[in-house]
Amino acid sequence: MKRSSYRKRSYPNSGLVLFGSIIILLVSIVSCKKDETTPSPEEFYIKKIYVNNQTGTYDFYNTSLSVDCQIIFSAPVDTSSVRKSIIFSTKGGITLPLNISYEKKDSVIRLQTKSQLNPLSRYNLSIKTALGSKRGNSLNGECKVKIITQIDSTDKFPRISDNELLTKIQQFTFKYFYDYAHPSCGMARERNTSGDVVTTGGSGFGVMALIVGIERGFITRSQGIVRLDKILTFLETCDRFHGAWPHWLNGVTGKTVPFTQYDDGGDLVETSYMVQGLITMRQYLNSGDATENALISRINSLCNAVEYDWFRNGGQNSLFWHWSSTYGWQMNFRIEGYNETLITYVIASTSTTHPITKEVYQQGYARSGAIVNGNSYYGIKLPLGEPYGGPLFFSQYTYLGLDPRNLSDIYANYWEQNVNHSLINFTYCKTNQRNYMGYSEDCWGLTASDNPWGYSAHSPTNDLGVISPTAAVSAIAFTPTQSLNAIRFFYYTLGDKLWGDCGFYDAFDINETWWASSYLSIDQGPEICMIENYRTALLWNLFMSAPEVQAGLTKLGFSYK
Repeated sequence: MKRSSYRKRSYPNSGLVLFGSIIILLVSIVSCKKDETTPSPEEFYIKKIYVNNQTGTYDFYNTSLSVDCQIIFSAPVDTSSVRKSIIFSTKGGITLPLNISYEKKDSVIRLQTKSQLNPLSRYNLSIKTALGSKRGNSLNGECKVKIITQIDSTDKFPRISDNELLTKIQQFTFKYFYDYAHPSCGMARERNTSGDVVTTGGSGFGVMALIVGIERGFITRSQGIVRLDKILTFLETCDRFHGAWPHWLNGVTGKTVPFTQYDDGGDLVETSYMVQGLITMRQYLNSGDATENALISRINSLCNAVEYDWFRNGGQNSLFWHWSSTYGWQMNFRIEGYNETLITYVIASTSTTHPITKEVYQQGYARSGAIVNGNSYYGIKLPLGEPYGGPLFFSQYTYLGLDPRNLSDIYANYWEQNVNHSLINFTYCKTNQRNYMGYSEDCWGLTASDNPWGYSAHSPTNDLGVISPTAAVSAIAFTPTQSLNAIRFFYYTLGDKLWGDCGFYDAFDINETWWASSYLSIDQGPEICMIENYRTALLWNLFMSAPEVQAGLTKLGFSYK
């Protein structure tokens, strides 16, 4: 859903009736809800509105906490009709008192708030048609003005060191995967309101988060082993389709919960996120310990059961996202790049039982080189992908385990790709060509998340004014300075609205004064994991230490030095 703001025009002081009529008509169409007929010279209408000496639209952003509004009318106002016709209220509909005065022989109404407003809040000024002129004419159309107050820049929490802050974010985010995991199976819920619906990909991120939780001392190693055992037991007994898990499962029964009508079977991309997590965990476990060695064997069995070659849909040189025992290949969705699915091809190349070939990667994911971009945005070269890089999860999901620091193939250097993608996203928000309130060098990050209207993959080419904290936070390995600035802003400046039991909420839109109360596993996971990769490279080192990962990358034509 796109927003637009409309410029209001004032009436000229000329006596040219025709010119005046045209301007009045434009105002009636654009500014307020007026009739589309040409007004007569006696029509009573609003010429212009000022809020704190600003005008130009009927949406006012970043206003001070004391509002001074001037409404200029085409004729003197019947002052007895004002108080019942002009309402100033909160977003929730609570009417607030105003000081009202009149200027220029009652043709200008001046409204001033009696007390300070709340920061980062929306207020509505409604001017109803019951307002009349002294000649007895009613206002020719109701008008509504939106006012968003400025950000309160004071700290909402005590200052701590950046190192302590990063640990706090990881610890609170870890709660989502440990404290609030589904009690029956240990898997991560799709979101904090999903009940029994657990998710395969997000739980794969959660397996990696378990490693971080153990290493950071959020839980003991024995607690982590117990949780891993519960997850593996569920994965061994729940629905699978040629070895692949579905996107969603019922955490109690292990049965598939359809993601869409035809997506009720194996989801190879979600499965690859789980396998990435399992391989990383396997490399973390101690084979010299009997209990942990048994877990290693179980992980190997789960990974070896995925039939990646089946998902070539009859031997085509491409992987396909979905297969259903009911609908077969009905969705017919090729896994093509450049996007978040590079890890799917890398994981498929690691299989010792159902591997893919180099041609499947080159002709399927890389589309025989069509993933190459090579253009520059804000002077920053983007090797791969769509214009401006797309949502930031493209540079995060795959790279929770896959280390891009020295990774390259014939198409790109993947460190350059991820750094530049993140910088382009940052620069786009900093430049703020759409003039969204809040966007700045400290407040940035566009990726898939909730929004006031539902859910969308936000990006520079699909910018709805929604900032997703996970985008900037999870980019910290690639843009540490810019990400730390955003983290401080999100926590200290916006923390009273943005920080909850599991860390940063999913998203916010200052232009709509909307703040999510949701947490999503696929947004929480990259935060805790990428912060750890930034700090210690722990997950990168573990995943890349797997011999089949090294062999698979070599087979696909990657070099890693």
